[in-house]
Amino acid sequence: MRAALRRVGAGLWAPRAPQPAPGPRCGGTGPAPAPRCWSCGSALPGDEGLPRFCPGCRALQPPGPRPDLFRLMACDRSFRVDAQQLQRRFRSLQRAVHPDRFGQRPPEEQYYSEQHSSLINKAYQTLLNPLSRGIYLLELHGMEPAQETDCDADSMFLIEIMEINEKLAESKSDGILEEIDTLIKVKQEELTREVAAAFERDDLQEAKKLLAKMKYFANLKDKLKNKKIPS
Repeated sequence: MRAALRRVGAGLWAPRAPQPAPGPRCGGTGPAPAPRCWSCGSALPGDEGLPRFCPGCRALQPPGPRPDLFRLMACDRSFRVDAQQLQRRFRSLQRAVHPDRFGQRPPEEQYYSEQHSSLINKAYQTLLNPLSRGIYLLELHGMEPAQETDCDADSMFLIEIMEINEKLAESKSDGILEEIDTLIKVKQEELTREVAAAFERDDLQEAKKLLAKMKYFANLKDKLKNKKIPS
């Protein structure tokens, strides 16, 4: 009996992990209750896509469960993005929520700042890279991510990839590697333009096929980086 009481007492005094701010309840017929601050209980503004600070106590709130990365980074939901604007937004958000600013704040806020900082890094890297940006756009449209098998029917393209792979495997000089690097860059730029055009005419299936081709060249780029040239 005493052992059981000790176990119960230990559970009562165990430290709690940070709890997310209460969200809307399911099943009700009335309007969902407004979200409230985890710290002071004040009502929060409705913009869940951005880092929120409580208007009452200024406590940083937790990020939403599935934020729109385009909205977070103040970009239109489009394949074309302004890289400089994206970088300015990234720096501005990181200044506001970086964990270094919350070293003297409660543990909950320190935890939330780390979550926000990680999310902002992910959003920046996702939207900066054309391949990951295109894949994310497809996901927002409810489509499965592009796979390399999506372009298997294009035999000429697969032969081209095989030839580049063979040339890369057999290369023994920096000059040949630079030649391959230039070729990959040209192909990636061509595919990026074609993907942009496909999204702009809402041809998602074509965009998916082109993104699958971009994956092949991304893999070639990685192989090129890892290529070791004997000294």
